[in-house]
Amino acid sequence: MPTLRGWALLGAGLALTILWWVFGDPELLLTGTFFVAAVLAAIGYVRLHDPELDIGRRLGSTTVHNGDTTTVTLVLRNRRRRALRHLRIHDEVESLGLAAFEIAKLMGDETASATYRVTCRPRGVYRVGPARASTSDPLSLAELSAPDGPIDRLVVYPTVEELTGFPAIRGQDPAMNASRPEHSQRGGEDFYTLREYQLGDDMRRVHWPYSAKTEELMIRQLETPLLDVRPSVYESAGAFEKAVSGAASVVTHLVRSGFDADLWAGDPDPIDASRYSAAMERLALVEPNDQIDIEAVASRIRLKGGGGALVLITGVADRSLLSVQQLLSNEYRSTLLMAATSTISQTLVGFHRMGVATVSVDPADDWANAWANAMRSSWTAVSAS
Repeated sequence: MPTLRGWALLGAGLALTILWWVFGDPELLLTGTFFVAAVLAAIGYVRLHDPELDIGRRLGSTTVHNGDTTTVTLVLRNRRRRALRHLRIHDEVESLGLAAFEIAKLMGDETASATYRVTCRPRGVYRVGPARASTSDPLSLAELSAPDGPIDRLVVYPTVEELTGFPAIRGQDPAMNASRPEHSQRGGEDFYTLREYQLGDDMRRVHWPYSAKTEELMIRQLETPLLDVRPSVYESAGAFEKAVSGAASVVTHLVRSGFDADLWAGDPDPIDASRYSAAMERLALVEPNDQIDIEAVASRIRLKGGGGALVLITGVADRSLLSVQQLLSNEYRSTLLMAATSTISQTLVGFHRMGVATVSVDPADDWANAWANAMRSSWTAVSAS
């Protein structure tokens, strides 16, 4: 079909033809006929060079973190024996940008590739493509499109900071504290915080070596990061993003270190953090929700049971979150509060009285240093007890 330039030339040719009919000047007819003929010839040219292309795409990575850069490579193969000329390719990453390429000539059965880079910000799930290719005549008066290429998916996880250390967690024996699991490849037995099996527990969480020693089924307790998605507790959009980053950092830290964890991020049910990609994708998509009843969420967590460490990630800690801690204090032996805020909440006093370790950062600062300081305080408290 004609391009914008082709339509303009075609319109000019028809206008000159009308002027010839009005004024009778043969030069107007000649020029108008030439313009129309040029566009028709261009259409015939592109139809003769109808593009038959196979279009593929390779992503440098289908999952990246907020702020990372990844590459996208398009691979095109001319399935015709005749060369394709003046080939234009467009590929779009939804909301992140559009890439455009031109290939002067692609020989028959020849393969060509084009690579571009995209900065992945903000977090979210983005559609990549479809890639669109078209060929045109030398004057770009007409073009013909090839079938669309594939559509891919790019998931941008929240920013993850590297955390070190763990809050002290009490196991089945009140005199025993754990701040990390021991792994068998290091020479010791697997160690997790444990409790006795209860009807309805997931059998996949049974710690079989310890159960064999005690002759009782013992369940590995869950660590539970809970992201507060109520917009009322956040001072700004940046504070909410900082909290999401904190949740992603905790999930990554726990999973890498061998702990069992359930992530709560505004959904009715938790996500098993061992399904790491699903948990991180949930955090990539999470948005503030003013309909959430966080105390009702706490009741569901209580029914599911945890027993390890409860990590509350919020903005300005309020009385509702304090009620969550009070409700779950018998279910979890250790609680850590992560607050993305530039102010100090009076409610923090209540958390401190309940022995809750707190990590508070300004939205412009990093979690890592504040987390490390809180872990050292936790160790000190345990050593002194």
